[in-house]
Amino acid sequence: MFLGTFSPRLDEKNRLILPAKWRPSFESGIVLTRGQERCVFAFPRAAFESVVDELSGAPLTNKDAREYSRMLLAGAQDEVPDKQGRITVAPLLREYAGLTRDLAVLGVGRRLEIWDAATWQGLQAAGEQAFAERDTEIVPGVL
Repeated sequence: MFLGTFSPRLDEKNRLILPAKWRPSFESGIVLTRGQERCVFAFPRAAFESVVDELSGAPLTNKDAREYSRMLLAGAQDEVPDKQGRITVAPLLREYAGLTRDLAVLGVGRRLEIWDAATWQGLQAAGEQAFAERDTEIVPGVL
């Protein structure tokens, strides 16, 4: 499980150094793809395969599922981090998420989210207020 927030930077080769505590989860590979709200999702390869299996369960006649699958999979890149825990973020994904040099990498359970630091700061400020004031269940019976 991924938890916490880190503030790495993209280097001159557009590489991101994964936090040491998360590197073992990505030894067999990492998949980066478009995420909601214009961030980049990063999944351990096995977790991404589970997401693809779940998506495959949707009927081919469901237009929303087809469109979502296209965006998620067509923009995906997979690789294995190097010995220093570095991964390259492809131009398509950097552009999609508006990534600059300063990043915010969030651990959100089964995946990481990679944000431009300034974008994340703005979203976090608005999100914290909404979170503090939430008075309805998000997942019935759980939260």
